[in-house]
Amino acid sequence: MTAVKPFHVLYEDNHLLVVNKSSGVLVQGDSTGDIPLVELCKDYIKAKYNKPGAVFLGVVHRLDRPVSGVVVLARTSKSLERMNALFREKETTKTYWAIVANKPLKSEDTLLHWLLKDEKKNKTTAFKKETVGALRSELSYKILASASGHWLLQVNPVTGRPHQIRVQLASIGCVIKGDLKYGDDQPTDNGSIYLHARRLSFIHPVKKETMTFEAPVPTIGLWNYFPEIE
Repeated sequence: MTAVKPFHVLYEDNHLLVVNKSSGVLVQGDSTGDIPLVELCKDYIKAKYNKPGAVFLGVVHRLDRPVSGVVVLARTSKSLERMNALFREKETTKTYWAIVANKPLKSEDTLLHWLLKDEKKNKTTAFKKETVGALRSELSYKILASASGHWLLQVNPVTGRPHQIRVQLASIGCVIKGDLKYGDDQPTDNGSIYLHARRLSFIHPVKKETMTFEAPVPTIGLWNYFPEIE
């Protein structure tokens, strides 16, 4: 079996590196000690540009380990500061694709929950009403296509909470395929879940131009049921 590359470069300049992260790859290091995306990308830059010494690369945002798709890294401290501000002020547009086995009751809808994360269990709970310690969380979704008893959803999160898409879809009976943590009963062969950060738009921190990056979906499993559609 051919090994899957941990990332593919979508865009790079002196300020940013934008990649399509493969599922199973950490964005930042954790207690597992596995090599994270940020270090792999530092190695890529160091080798490509023959850079001596340490390479600066800042993590702007993260995707869960079993999720694939667009990740932006900053190549300078100034870009990192400006990109952090864009994400903090919600001046980005994020689009995800998710595959679920249960058809949502509505073809499109907005979901509003209050999410509370248990750090010890690394699991988030969704509440329908305001709850002490829980954060207001909102997303919209629409059905893009169906095939072989599965539905492809486009999801646009308004907020950016831990595991938000996973737990909010599960709360309406639409567990993402492969997501054992939130209720699916069938793991994938490689431990991934069928959630993909498809598209990300923002104003470039230096060039001040609108940039949109789109990551092709993995060419494995259920993703093959759905051609590249919009």
